[in-house]
Amino acid sequence: MIDHVSISVADLKKSAVFYAAVLEPLGYRKIADRPASVGFGKTYPEFWLNARPHTALAPADTGAHICLRARSVEAVREFHARALANGGRDDGAPGPRKGEMTDYFGAFIRDLDGNKIEAMTLPATSS
Repeated sequence: MIDHVSISVADLKKSAVFYAAVLEPLGYRKIADRPASVGFGKTYPEFWLNARPHTALAPADTGAHICLRARSVEAVREFHARALANGGRDDGAPGPRKGEMTDYFGAFIRDLDGNKIEAMTLPATSS
């Protein structure tokens, strides 16, 4: 099982504001706030932002992304809407998806640094 993940961000303060809004529908809150990193989670930091001021935007073709579990279709939709409202980009609108093992409802966004983040919930419904 994965304990936590970290991503690089160019502007830690701006990204912390972005992720505070985007992750709230998924039940995450800011738990750790350090000079060069910020951690979000439900009970402990599971999703870290690490300041890398000279990092270029993540290329669209890296194949890498992080998927976070949501409690509901509505939470997935809210995650996506908040990302777009806070400067993120759409990389896959909320909707049913065919997974390798199961169908699900998900949405993909690109954050302020081009990192690809997904939110998903089971089962796949269109509510």
